[in-house]
Amino acid sequence: MADEQDKQIVAESAPIVEAGKVSKWLLENGFDHEFMGLDASGVETLKVDRDFLIPISTALYAYGFNYLQCQGGYDAGPGQDLVSFYHLIKVSDDADRPEEVRVKVFLQRENPSVPSVYWIWKAADWQERESYDMYGIVYEGHPNLKRILMPEDWVGYPLRKDYISPDFYELQDAY
Repeated sequence: MADEQDKQIVAESAPIVEAGKVSKWLLENGFDHEFMGLDASGVETLKVDRDFLIPISTALYAYGFNYLQCQGGYDAGPGQDLVSFYHLIKVSDDADRPEEVRVKVFLQRENPSVPSVYWIWKAADWQERESYDMYGIVYEGHPNLKRILMPEDWVGYPLRKDYISPDFYELQDAY
């Protein structure tokens, strides 16, 4: 009896999360994604399959998200997914506070590849290169995907949580 009452209390107290404005617009227009909720600042977060990143990004650009404020990556933990994220903003002259949305693509760490959004937002250029360099996420179609922070011959990706730092690295032609 107590278990049933506990379940009922939990069910009644659990908030119903309603999709945000951008998520609803995407669903109305046939773009499949998962609404992950709002962050602490009230920004919608959307989970997108890697195969739908370019169509959804193109739709968001057409919807008015004309500024890629930040693109980055993170490691969800050893053995877990790598994540490529995109923070988009609608920049307009008449907005006191511009509309924002965050898109996340979860990638298997064995083959973390995702299409480049460089051709939609040129600001993705060096940001995608940094995510590639630090996490090993390959951005398919990027015009110049190569290391940006680490030497070209560096082995591994330093910001992965399962990365083991080498004991020694010799600089070649340092002078």
